[in-house]
Amino acid sequence: MTSAQLPGDPPGGRRAVAVWGLGVAVYFVAITYRTSLGVAGIDAAERFHINASALSTFSILQVLVYAGMQIPVGLMVDRLGTRKVLMLGVVLFTLGQFGFALSRSYPMALGSRALLGCGDAMTFISVLRLGSRWFPARRGPMIAQVAALFGMAGNLVSTLVIARALHSAGWTTTFAGSALGGVAILVLVLLFLKDHPKGFEPAPASHMGADYVRRQIADAWREPGTRLGMWVHFTTQFPAMVFLLLWGMPFLVEAEGLSRATAGQLLTLIVLSNMAVGLVYGQVIARHHAARAPLALGTAGATALLWGAVLLWPSAHAPMWLLIVLCAVLGACGPASMIGFDFARPANPPERIGTASGIVNMGGFTASMTTLLAVGVLLDLTGQNFRIAFASVFVLQALGVIQILRLRGRAHRRERERVVASRVEAVHVPA
Repeated sequence: MTSAQLPGDPPGGRRAVAVWGLGVAVYFVAITYRTSLGVAGIDAAERFHINASALSTFSILQVLVYAGMQIPVGLMVDRLGTRKVLMLGVVLFTLGQFGFALSRSYPMALGSRALLGCGDAMTFISVLRLGSRWFPARRGPMIAQVAALFGMAGNLVSTLVIARALHSAGWTTTFAGSALGGVAILVLVLLFLKDHPKGFEPAPASHMGADYVRRQIADAWREPGTRLGMWVHFTTQFPAMVFLLLWGMPFLVEAEGLSRATAGQLLTLIVLSNMAVGLVYGQVIARHHAARAPLALGTAGATALLWGAVLLWPSAHAPMWLLIVLCAVLGACGPASMIGFDFARPANPPERIGTASGIVNMGGFTASMTTLLAVGVLLDLTGQNFRIAFASVFVLQALGVIQILRLRGRAHRRERERVVASRVEAVHVPA
């Protein structure tokens, strides 16, 4: 259990909640834009006259840009601070949403989604660093889980609001209207967001171009906690991400014979489960840090078990109760992936949190991108056999679990050494 405040910890309080809440609002808007395509797939296919393969390129490109930007964004956050990076992110994803609203051709729409993905990539790492600069370290797990919870709320906005607006107001009005939210949040960031509380400025770092970049990445990667966090994120996030982002609806409708309405309800169940489990995981980890690895491994194991039961069910279609349980368990994947940041955070000093978080965040999105491609290729090769295609999930999960088991002991020992050293410094203060 971690209850003592370590030396150098910021105090938290109402001001911290207000500033951090503004950063979370940026993340909320970014998630709304990121997931807006998920409810507009049919409309996009008609508007741009494209087939399913071209439509899937939107999701794959967005994940590719997001994953590729994680380490550069982490370096930017450490070097420029949260406020500047968040402002740039808001500008980019707002321009991307406006561009998507006005797109008449497939290439322009694709470019707009890439721009949106680039801006989106700048949000979550910035919010994590904002939390670490404004709240005591013991609040870190809960802060990360609540941020992710509000992100999933943005997913609900796409499902409940944008989907309806598309049918009533049309493509351009819906997407351009939603982009106004980005303009509003940019004004608020300019006026009120601060990188850190007064008196808790980070130590100045020597920024020496390529040398600084190499040193930040090398030092972050050298920490076992950073690598363990990346593999936790890699192992736990992608099953739900792949399901929600692209392949869940086709699997439920084409392989399981459900209606689109019922399939949509199951996808919503994943989002609601994510929000509920996130609060539980955050509370548990804040009180018992030793629960981090068991929760991550338990979530991965439960996901594999339920997937195996669905894919190996003897009849053509799995029963509804099993699909409901599967979706409820998939909802735990997002909160479990946040545990990766709880390993990287205590392993790195504040001036390296952004870079370390970028490495961690890259893990899950790399796994998601790989699985998106693998499922598509296997579907083509097997004549749309979803059972064989989704078996690719087990390969990546097995790889991730092996790495977690290999690194967890080393990371725990290194973390204990850091905590002891911090407390010794707090007691033995020079006269």
